[in-house]
Amino acid sequence: MSGRYGTFTEEDAHAALELLAPQPDGARAYRAAFPQAGPEELVETVYSDALFRMPSQKLAEANAAAGGISYLFELCWVAPALGGILGACHSLDVPLAFGTLDSPVGIQLIGEEPTPEASALSRELQETWVRFVTTGDAGWSAHRPGGLLTRVLDIESKTLPYPEQASRQIWEGHAPTPFDLS
Repeated sequence: MSGRYGTFTEEDAHAALELLAPQPDGARAYRAAFPQAGPEELVETVYSDALFRMPSQKLAEANAAAGGISYLFELCWVAPALGGILGACHSLDVPLAFGTLDSPVGIQLIGEEPTPEASALSRELQETWVRFVTTGDAGWSAHRPGGLLTRVLDIESKTLPYPEQASRQIWEGHAPTPFDLS
């Protein structure tokens, strides 16, 4: 949306890895874990990990260690607007969760006419949230040490072992740290 798609350089990837990957060896670890990734994918992966995935993962682990129950999900459904170039982007879950597919954000990410897949995924996410709020159970197996299960939301949603295992291993023993986004 910022006009940067397709313009990330090797220098951008290097800067993102140095800024966001866990130190002292995170940049090398990302390149080893994702050897075929170009600059676009490396930037997207390390930003997604540092901002969203690893903080959620670490919170679920801490909650489990304290005796709590956590349910993780990862939205993998590709936003159909703009030919799908945004992928499963940040904020796509908002119109799906609230059933506001016709909102400005919904239209921007999903399109003027929501697909049957978008409507079905929206229903699934809404039903999951209502079930969790009313019963404490999301409807799939909890994310626990040894199991690390995650609901992967897509055209056909499935509960699977944590899907970002390579990133999880890179971050093992490292806590995400706050950083200045300006």
